[in-house]
Amino acid sequence: MAVLNKIRQRSLFLILIIALALFSFVLADLFKNSDALTSKSQNIVATINGKDITREDFLQKVEVAQKRAGASATNTQVINRIWEQEVRQAVMETQYEHLGISIEKDQMRDLLKSAMATNPEFLNEAGLFDENKLNEFIANLKELFPQPGFIAGQPLTYADWVNYEKQLADNALNQNYFNLVKAGLTGTLAEGELEHKLQGNKVDIKYVQVPYSSVPDSIVKVSKSDISEYINRNKKQFQVEASRDIRYVEFKEVATVEDENAIKAELEKLLNDREEYNDGLKANETIIGFSKTTNNEEFVNSNSDIKFDDRFVFKSSLPTAVADSIYNLNQGEIYGPYKDNGYFKVSKVAAVKQIPDSAKVRHILIPFIGAQSATPDVTQTEAQAKVTADSLLTILKSNKSKFEAFVKDFSSDKGSVENGGRYDWHPYNTMVPEFNDFEFEGKVGDLGVVKTVFGFHIIEVEGQKNKKKAIQLATIARKIEPSEATVSKVFRDAANFERKVMEKNDFQEFATENKYTVRPVNGIKALDENIPGIGNQRPIVRWAFEDDAEVGDIKRFNIPKGYAIAQLVAKHKEGLQSVEDASAIAIPEIRKEKKAKIIRDRVTVSTLEDLAAAESTTVRTASAVTMKSPTLSGAGREPIIVGAAFGLNEGETSKLIDGANGVYMLQVTKVTPAVELDNYQSFANQVETKKVSVVTAKLYNALKEAADIEDNRAKTQIQ
Repeated sequence: MAVLNKIRQRSLFLILIIALALFSFVLADLFKNSDALTSKSQNIVATINGKDITREDFLQKVEVAQKRAGASATNTQVINRIWEQEVRQAVMETQYEHLGISIEKDQMRDLLKSAMATNPEFLNEAGLFDENKLNEFIANLKELFPQPGFIAGQPLTYADWVNYEKQLADNALNQNYFNLVKAGLTGTLAEGELEHKLQGNKVDIKYVQVPYSSVPDSIVKVSKSDISEYINRNKKQFQVEASRDIRYVEFKEVATVEDENAIKAELEKLLNDREEYNDGLKANETIIGFSKTTNNEEFVNSNSDIKFDDRFVFKSSLPTAVADSIYNLNQGEIYGPYKDNGYFKVSKVAAVKQIPDSAKVRHILIPFIGAQSATPDVTQTEAQAKVTADSLLTILKSNKSKFEAFVKDFSSDKGSVENGGRYDWHPYNTMVPEFNDFEFEGKVGDLGVVKTVFGFHIIEVEGQKNKKKAIQLATIARKIEPSEATVSKVFRDAANFERKVMEKNDFQEFATENKYTVRPVNGIKALDENIPGIGNQRPIVRWAFEDDAEVGDIKRFNIPKGYAIAQLVAKHKEGLQSVEDASAIAIPEIRKEKKAKIIRDRVTVSTLEDLAAAESTTVRTASAVTMKSPTLSGAGREPIIVGAAFGLNEGETSKLIDGANGVYMLQVTKVTPAVELDNYQSFANQVETKKVSVVTAKLYNALKEAADIEDNRAKTQIQ
């Protein structure tokens, strides 16, 4: 009791102590991660030339773009696309502001008129663009917001429209800017004359090449200091982003032999009749097996991972390994279980018939509102389209000569209109099922109306050939998947591996002892998403770049169909590559330099013939060499050597020159100057065309490189 009284008396003191401890913990965390001291670093994705891009705005754009892209692009791909758009916009806006380029109201009106000039929503009775209709549409969108309006059947909100106008304006600004730049580009007559000479000046040479391969690699020693010095001489080439090296072991959830045998046993159990207890009847009942059932479709759909397919197939469409066995079955006979494309299957020949393997037809497609691929100008309902198709069929039955005219007037199938609605010889099962059934199961000359997902088709069968046996298969398929027991074992193995390597502190040794494959992945960048071998794995990349991640750290990650145990092996800072990382590129180039010196030091002769004799090689020739194409026959591309040749007089012999593939001595045997012209305008035009063709990309890249870009995507965990 006395102790409790003392605690009560000092409760305020204890509370203060606890509060201070908590406060110091928070402060320590804040100072450890200084970015947390300001909300800006968490909310600003990037700052480009002083302009902030907020997280909220960026993510909104990503969300819209992701919806448009659907499954065709990953989230990271969409984020990178929006990033490039935002960078370009910010970089170019700086230029627009400096130059005073803008889009005014009257220009915006002209842009909208041009963009909407052919949109039927904004045309009057005379087929001309009506600005009042556009203004009414925009006002209506504004009034409805945030609810959407509709254009060409597609929903569109006022916010979408504002973004569309901004996109039009941005495109116009971009075009105006680069048009101004291009207007200042020209090819002068002096440049034209130079271009003519680069193309037309020619030299014939004799040369001797002493290839670098003549000096064995074994006698050329490359030290770390050599590599370091080479890096410093070529800093731009070896400038790299921050990166990480990891290694990982993958634990896959894969079906075992026992799992596969169990799946096959389940399929085999379905073949014959069996007795099962029925709780409802409180008695055993006989379940009809696959071999005896008369309702193949229902049986397959009740027991298979793949639904019943009622199409007939030829032997060529069957899996190659079992094609003969299945195709030669009689109706009602069964083959399997067999493995095919990740499934175990049992197949039964449900029906057999003779079908042509090819047909040719002509057709008229009458679409209706809501049909697949129907364009916005389709106004007929399904019922109206059926009436139209039936009416045309009635006329054609008495007068087929009108078919081609009807194709031009009524058919919406642009792919066949120019050919009279005709699809020439094509194989069975090329078209959608209803169309396919009509052309292959009818006879030549048949004419009728068939409904498909595209609308109503008036089809005439013009030809069939090569009737042969086709079979309809009822196939029960079970996906080959690991059992729950296997999945549990994989998890236990992964967790055990993670625990053991943490205890032993030797990832590679433990993996090798236990026959696990270790996969190294080097040079991972902060915004990468792909890990070779396991695909898109942003969580692993994010973990490797966390501020508190240390070399040697190990972590387990869930991946599709299994787990990856990863270890952080190395952290590389932004800047120049290390000697070790740069060695693969630097060593071959350093060897060339050292070999060139060895060759030059050992050569004491001054003529081509003496050099050829001394180096056990031959004197070669190259004719009509130009500066525009700096290639030597027999030696490959050698711009330095060709440049040196044009610096020599006819009959003059060079000293030793280091080239791309060896050390050279050359002699100019003939100089053929380009023919002088009265006017070099055509060549000046070539120069101008070349400048204009590359200026957009080159200028933007230069502006981007010169821009002040602070990229916080990794810090803000946008990716």
